[in-house]
Amino acid sequence: MEDPEKTEVVLLACGCFNPITNMHLRLFELAKDYFHETGKYKVIKGIISPVSDAYKKKGLISADHRVAMAKLATKNSDWVEVDDWESSQSEWLETLKVLRYHQQKLLSPDPTNSLQNAIPVTKPGRKRKQEPNRHEPIKKKNQSPDIKSVPQLKLLCGSDMLESFGIPNLWKLEDITEIVENHGLVCISRAGNNVQKFIYESDILWRHKNNIHLVEEWITNDISSTKIRRALRRCQSIRYLVPDAVQAYIEKHNLYSPESEDRNAGVVLAPLQKNARDSKN
Repeated sequence: MEDPEKTEVVLLACGCFNPITNMHLRLFELAKDYFHETGKYKVIKGIISPVSDAYKKKGLISADHRVAMAKLATKNSDWVEVDDWESSQSEWLETLKVLRYHQQKLLSPDPTNSLQNAIPVTKPGRKRKQEPNRHEPIKKKNQSPDIKSVPQLKLLCGSDMLESFGIPNLWKLEDITEIVENHGLVCISRAGNNVQKFIYESDILWRHKNNIHLVEEWITNDISSTKIRRALRRCQSIRYLVPDAVQAYIEKHNLYSPESEDRNAGVVLAPLQKNARDSKN
């Protein structure tokens, strides 16, 4: 029988997935093992949310292709799925807004959910109860026990994303605060990475360090999307670095070339543009 005291967790990974690799899939498995080994949590779902084309990162190919490859990569998974809501947006969305959107879906599983519904929420709590969809306004944690029936939504990332919090204008400080305070981070880091030092040197992260789960990756894996694209440009094999179905899709559509790598060259990354503009205003 399931332990009713275990907190249910949903893991959300945002990023380019350009292309998705075996390492991206490993992040979910490592996080799931970590939570289950504590004896306090039960991971019930993993969500991959590719960024939209409006992110404007150099070499970023069409979201249609990136989503299709991610779906092929997770086809045989019984708990990790791909959500194309973020990738279908005409404008780039802050990661916090994507978290709010998925939190709202957990609170009220209704296909009519939209960004307008993605409002800040208090921390969710323990195991869900089987009950009809709820559409009442979100209440504060102490006002209603219903919040406790919703799984915790946590942002799954690598140490590079965590350390990107320190890049000027890439993240809003209030966004970082809400992410670590209301949701929490699950950061997969390679043994020897000094992620703890980065958290120590950040007042915001240090204040919420108990809501940041650090998972060490002892079986080192240096696969990255950047290296995959480089190998493809050089006509080198990527077999066993990405799922076979993803490799076949890349070959079928002739993805990743010197020309595709030049896409968005010279264009300022969307968050840098937006946050720099907002800071002036």
